[in-house]
Amino acid sequence: MLSYLANLSEWALKSGHDSDLFKAMNVFSYITFRAICAAATAFLISIICGSWVIRKLISLKFGQPVRSKEEVHKLYELHGAKKGTPTMGGLLIIGSIVISVALWAKPENPYVWIVMFSTLFLGAIGFYDDWLKVTKKSSAGISSRQKFLLQCILAAAFAAFFLFSPDPKVREMATKLYIPFMKDPLIFSIPILIPIFYLLVIVGTSNAVNLTDGLDGLATGCTATVASAYALLAYLAGNVKAAEYLQIPFVTYSGELTIVCAALLGACLGFLWWNAHPAKVFMGDTGSLAIGGMLGAVAICAKQELLLVIVGGVFVIEAMSVILQVASFKLTGKRIIKMSPLHHHFELSGWKENTVIVRFWIMSVICALLGLATLKLR
Repeated sequence: MLSYLANLSEWALKSGHDSDLFKAMNVFSYITFRAICAAATAFLISIICGSWVIRKLISLKFGQPVRSKEEVHKLYELHGAKKGTPTMGGLLIIGSIVISVALWAKPENPYVWIVMFSTLFLGAIGFYDDWLKVTKKSSAGISSRQKFLLQCILAAAFAAFFLFSPDPKVREMATKLYIPFMKDPLIFSIPILIPIFYLLVIVGTSNAVNLTDGLDGLATGCTATVASAYALLAYLAGNVKAAEYLQIPFVTYSGELTIVCAALLGACLGFLWWNAHPAKVFMGDTGSLAIGGMLGAVAICAKQELLLVIVGGVFVIEAMSVILQVASFKLTGKRIIKMSPLHHHFELSGWKENTVIVRFWIMSVICALLGLATLKLR
């Protein structure tokens, strides 16, 4: 692991070995340098391996099922040509992230492990969901009840990691909830509320990204924006001086999550090379659940959970459009928009697919900037 060079250079300089070689190696101790390298590594892996992964998925006949013409007549006319496009491309994203993080993040950091565990766990759920879809040639995969149960298990493991950590600082931070625009945190006085809250964050984020993944490159581009914002947030939370200046919580171990977010950014940009309209591969639930869960896990570790509602505003709007649509139809028998998630409403309103995608990307950038602006409003 290249991250060991950082530990080696730090040890050498502390021990009085001030040779030019060790001084040069000291650059590996900088989080910013390793984050750039992580993003570049993940991007290059996605670009270089993308063609091979696509060919492999095609050879395995892992084509994306499309809902039948009888289910959604107008949408079938718009997306019918996409039937058979290889799915499970999320394996490329996850693989790029794992390799990049293994190379550039410090392995002794516990937050790196818990975030990567969450990513792989949700990626496995998504893979099983995609597997059922492609083998049954149906748009229906794992049941929502089974998926929710597995996500509950992850949230419980996540809460246990924090509540039973041998580090008292980690246990203490788990009981605090920081609200944007407020300096002082709320305290979870009832321990059972912590895993419930983590469940809401992880399930909400992973499913919101999953719902957004309906157009070529839409979820990929929005995830890249949110990952960029949280790379900065994680870096600031892990820097004592920056955290004190901005009056945000200083979180031990948070700094290394900058490398994780940078790897996610690079992987998304590399995947977008193949996923841009017209897409040659879809990420599937394998990718959307994994990267959504990763964003939620990073937000929890950096103690910026609620800020994710602003930074990931596009994901929130997409999820809310589904919830409100279903609630309205069940209560009144009427739909409030033509079709949910919201991106389909605009498609059926006459917007071209590329128009919807780019405009949602623009909104994602604006949401990220608004979220970062809250750092000075406390």
